[in-house]
Amino acid sequence: MSFQKLDELGHKVEALGHALAILGADEATHMAPGGGEARAEAMSALAGMAHRQATAPEIADWIETAEQEDLNAEQKAAIAEFRRNYVNLTCLPTEFVERQTRTRMRCEQLWREARPKGDWAGFLPALEGVIELAREEARMRADVLDLAPYDALMEQFDPGNRTAEIAPVFENLKAFLVDFVPKSLEIQKKKREQNPLRPLSGNYPVERQRELGLAMMAAVGFDLTRGSLSVSHHPFCGGVPTDVRITTRYRTDEFLSSLMGILHETGHALYEQNLPHAWAHWPLGKARGMAMHESQSLFVEKQIGRNPAFWEWALPVVERHLGEKWSRDEILAHVHHVERGLIRVDADEVTYPLHVILRFELEQMLISGELEAKDLPVAWDEKMKTYLGLSTVDTPQDGPMQDVHWPSAAFGYFPSYTLGAMIAAQQWSAIKKDIPNVNEQFALGQFDAVNDWRRDRIWSQASLWSTPELIERATGEPLNAEHFQKHLEERYGE
Repeated sequence: MSFQKLDELGHKVEALGHALAILGADEATHMAPGGGEARAEAMSALAGMAHRQATAPEIADWIETAEQEDLNAEQKAAIAEFRRNYVNLTCLPTEFVERQTRTRMRCEQLWREARPKGDWAGFLPALEGVIELAREEARMRADVLDLAPYDALMEQFDPGNRTAEIAPVFENLKAFLVDFVPKSLEIQKKKREQNPLRPLSGNYPVERQRELGLAMMAAVGFDLTRGSLSVSHHPFCGGVPTDVRITTRYRTDEFLSSLMGILHETGHALYEQNLPHAWAHWPLGKARGMAMHESQSLFVEKQIGRNPAFWEWALPVVERHLGEKWSRDEILAHVHHVERGLIRVDADEVTYPLHVILRFELEQMLISGELEAKDLPVAWDEKMKTYLGLSTVDTPQDGPMQDVHWPSAAFGYFPSYTLGAMIAAQQWSAIKKDIPNVNEQFALGQFDAVNDWRRDRIWSQASLWSTPELIERATGEPLNAEHFQKHLEERYGE
């Protein structure tokens, strides 16, 4: 049976993907700097092996034959997703995959060295090489998929996302936020006049923060027997569902940025750990796109971690690990703090989408050739001043060097963050209807019911449905941006 042949192939390709994922996580956390070139070569070779296996010409015949076999509904869905995945893989020749893997890994390794020094001139040639290959990838994919080049890149992260549909939503959100940011800041100022902000003590040893993070991870559902927490230059969730690698970065003068980063990455990890094991080696068993993935991470960070009810339970946990006693209102003043800032990963809920929209607009220009890498600092600075009133022209490490996405060739990923925030808010609206006492549960440190809801509606569904179908089946309505706007107004408005 051809279905059986595809099943056997899936196990082989999954094994190579497993090795690549673990090597990649290790490269970003524990690998000695001197190992960079050899690791890039090794991962390039493995990526080539995986690509050759997954794009062998005979697979097309197996798919066509399997589609005629007597299959159940789930198996038919598995074949359909396998075909979609196969078409996307065969857009690129193996030689290109190897070359791009090697180029992006060396660029990312250089980025880790250059960013702390703000060495834009030293970093630029490597970034130019990555962008050149991203444009080449976009052209090849666009020709096969009959999409615009940037849409062809977005398709790899979120099947079905199209600029023509996303751009108007982002324009409306940008218009709302440019007006709402100063309003929320003024409201915050008035609150501070009545209740001054209690400063953080600035004495938070890394090991104590790490233990706090592990306690929070376990509490919200992370399986510590199938994952770990490490340190990296840029927080991420990597590895594989049976060995999820979460990372964060620490500052000893405050603890909230690290903790929120851990909660965010734990949201990703919960999705991965709860995907259906039976389909783990098939495309059907993977998470449905990065907008849905970001919705799960942002849900844990925002709807849980920044929820006042959560802190009723969490404050004694913080006191136990960090030795500080806080009232709920005192800590919420920090958790809900709004500030125009330069760094996306440290941004609050209100300003964060503007950071994403800025990148969404710039990377479209980069892929089309309208903008060159050498002109990024000025273009970035202009948008940052327009959207947030800040300048990065003299600090590229706070501008186009701050994220790992472009060095690692992840063009088309950024829209997923804000789409994910919208989906998370919509999920929360649905959950509050289905679990009316959900806030009371959070206040007691009980997260099982909300995890069961997401496991049933989202995690267990993997890639069985398209993103729009999955959203509607989970929440009862198509994607509705009003839920996100209402969430911001309720939490940060009058």
